[in-house]
Amino acid sequence: MSAGPYGSASARERREAFASGEIPVAVYGLGKMGLPLAAVYADVAGDVIGVDVDPDVVETVNAGESHVAGEPGLDDLVAEQVERGRLRATTDGATAAAEARVHVVIVPTLLDDGDDPDLTTVEAVADDIAAGLSPGDLVIAESTLPPGTCRDVLVPHLAAESGLDPDEFGVAFCPERTASGTALRDIRGRYPKVVGGVDDESARAAAALYDEITDNAVHVVSDATTAEAVKVFEGVYRDVNIALVNELATAADDLGVSVREAIETANDIPMCHLHDPGPGVGGHCIPNYPYFLLSRVGRDLELTRTARGINEAMPGVTVDLLERELAAEGVALADASVLVLGFTYRPGVAETRSSPAIGVVERLTDAGAEVWGVDPLVDPGEFGARPVAVEDLPGRAFDAAVLVTAQAAFDRIDWEALEPMLVVDGRDALSLADTDHRRYVLGGAAGDRPVVYDEGGRDRATPTPRRTDGGRPRR
Repeated sequence: MSAGPYGSASARERREAFASGEIPVAVYGLGKMGLPLAAVYADVAGDVIGVDVDPDVVETVNAGESHVAGEPGLDDLVAEQVERGRLRATTDGATAAAEARVHVVIVPTLLDDGDDPDLTTVEAVADDIAAGLSPGDLVIAESTLPPGTCRDVLVPHLAAESGLDPDEFGVAFCPERTASGTALRDIRGRYPKVVGGVDDESARAAAALYDEITDNAVHVVSDATTAEAVKVFEGVYRDVNIALVNELATAADDLGVSVREAIETANDIPMCHLHDPGPGVGGHCIPNYPYFLLSRVGRDLELTRTARGINEAMPGVTVDLLERELAAEGVALADASVLVLGFTYRPGVAETRSSPAIGVVERLTDAGAEVWGVDPLVDPGEFGARPVAVEDLPGRAFDAAVLVTAQAAFDRIDWEALEPMLVVDGRDALSLADTDHRRYVLGGAAGDRPVVYDEGGRDRATPTPRRTDGGRPRR
């Protein structure tokens, strides 16, 4: 990489240049993670152009407003940065690239119909960047990518489309480590920032830049491919861990134990960190990352592939359990009216990509059941269920309910006002004690913790008696 915006300057000079807006930044992608990143960059760097293909998004941002809901502080930060002239947005990526010296890519990488990573969006952004790329510019990918993408795809693509030699510009991979609902906190330093460059100068430049952005450590790894692997491995670990506990959850009835209680107790020791079982794994991250890895290796990674298969099957497993429990009451699934609770992939986030609820509704519909749905954040009708509001549940009769996502609004459900039904609790999140409903928990209810004594033999926790009425024990 030739000397660019951070080339030979001292740390103090770099900091001053960056903070004064002398190093313009373009952020490509103003989605739920891209807009918070652009706003933080603007707050620190002072001159940020946000690029998005959606004119409505661009118009909203230029009006000083955020289109991303559920991010504390983001509305105010966007308004402030736009008002101060530090943040603006455009649909013209090539023009933005010509103005910028640092280019940050944060667009989604999804899968095609064959479960291979689809780099079309990333390559389209690279085309825009290449149209305005200058010697010494730094390109940073925050989008999660299959390991090797920066080296094997991004650098050659930028070089071919810009006419520059690869050593005339820098490329680094610096994965976002953020979650919906805490994006600003996470970007500003909740976790160490991982940085890897395609060459040493790219890594140094990216590390210097993120040292201004984050309050946490900047962890520079050997190269961009290693940094890409870090992010993918994080997702694969979670997928495999969840698959393990989901498999254990299906053994709960055979073992005659609460798998959830066993997990909760096993996690008392630091070397054990089992996740929670559930009806499936959703979102745009964990369901995709195993395929990012599988696409880049020359052999089949059996554990990774098996884990993905287990988690993809969990919506069907959940419906099978529901069908079995209904049959025990003499009700055929084909004749049942079933309420699905929760359609977003996790609580409090209006995102349904790969949500387990979609698979649950499809299986129920295929079986001939009448499917109803309730979710405070999205419309269940978009996924084939008849929508109903929490407040309208009393007065309606259902044969069963399935909790897929434990939205906070479900705490308001007046279960005593509903006719008795079977409730399959996929998250061990409902309290149905002292009601006439029969509750079946995927993996078994965690129950109350046992008595725990400190070193002096003193009781640190007094458990309450275990209930056996199907409701969750009161704590």
